[in-house]
Amino acid sequence: MSKVKKIPLRKCVVTQERHPKKELIRIVKNQDGDVFIDPTGKQNGRGAYLQKSIAVVKKAKQTQRLAKHLEATIPDSLYDDLIRMLEDGEI
Repeated sequence: MSKVKKIPLRKCVVTQERHPKKELIRIVKNQDGDVFIDPTGKQNGRGAYLQKSIAVVKKAKQTQRLAKHLEATIPDSLYDDLIRMLEDGEI
């Protein structure tokens, strides 16, 4: 009998839906208060997850959901970078 590997699920802070970790984008706030995109999903700090969808990223910007979750100011450039990365297929 082989063990079935458990797929880690995470919740999108905008849609509140649970998805496998690989289907989400992780945004991190580190100890210095810097907020950045974590493509590896392994950086130290408080993480928040977003679905890989431009509509979800735009809604996160509109509702300030990431700022509330990470208790930090999120620069508009981070949202712009996320949208650009999604459009270019980088994430």
